[in-house]
Amino acid sequence: MRINKYIASSGLCSRRKADELIANGNVKVNGASMREPGYDVKEQDKVEVNGKLIQVNSKMEYLVINKPLGVVTTVSDDRDRETVMDIVKDVDARLFPVGRLDYNTSGLLIMTNDGDLAYRLTHPKHNIYKTYIAEVAGVLSDAKVNKLRNGVDIGGFVTSPAKVKVIKGTKSTSVVEISIHEGKNRQVRKMFKAVGNPVLSLERVAIGDLKLGRLKEGGYRKLKHEEVEYLKTI
Repeated sequence: MRINKYIASSGLCSRRKADELIANGNVKVNGASMREPGYDVKEQDKVEVNGKLIQVNSKMEYLVINKPLGVVTTVSDDRDRETVMDIVKDVDARLFPVGRLDYNTSGLLIMTNDGDLAYRLTHPKHNIYKTYIAEVAGVLSDAKVNKLRNGVDIGGFVTSPAKVKVIKGTKSTSVVEISIHEGKNRQVRKMFKAVGNPVLSLERVAIGDLKLGRLKEGGYRKLKHEEVEYLKTI
């Protein structure tokens, strides 16, 4: 397929506009600038326009699921455990989870076939806050809250400042809202353990301004157009 048709077939623009992009050096094939409008794109070629990888006839799907406890955030599992793919098995698209939620953590998880968006949402440089509701053991004092807000050592790594708010507490437990923009393995659990309040339960309720809302556990929904556009800009 000629490269201008390939670009147009991706839904990015018209063939005429594609010709302009090619002539202006905005198109790369396999990492190299492509200015030959007659180039035939091969199956293994990777075509980029303005730094973004494009694909022909690839319908982008964007879902948010409420991952239950005991479900693995992988495409497949060698121990035959239930995975997030079992939640969306009736969706006619090859999706993958964006980032991870621990086996014992529930809540908001995005699934898509849009590699560019997945990269944006998971790359540390974008500093996208993820918000969790944690029930932790014991009383979370003001001093401990300040430690979490300022950064704590979780074992060879000092976390960046977090947004922390105690929602309610008793003599034996505390319910806390915490937002972090890093994604170290089991980071939230390690942070609370570092201040002496191990996590009893953990749920992710938001990524940026995208909220879990009332989506039932084990359920999913398609993202609205404005939600997708928001995620592409944060």
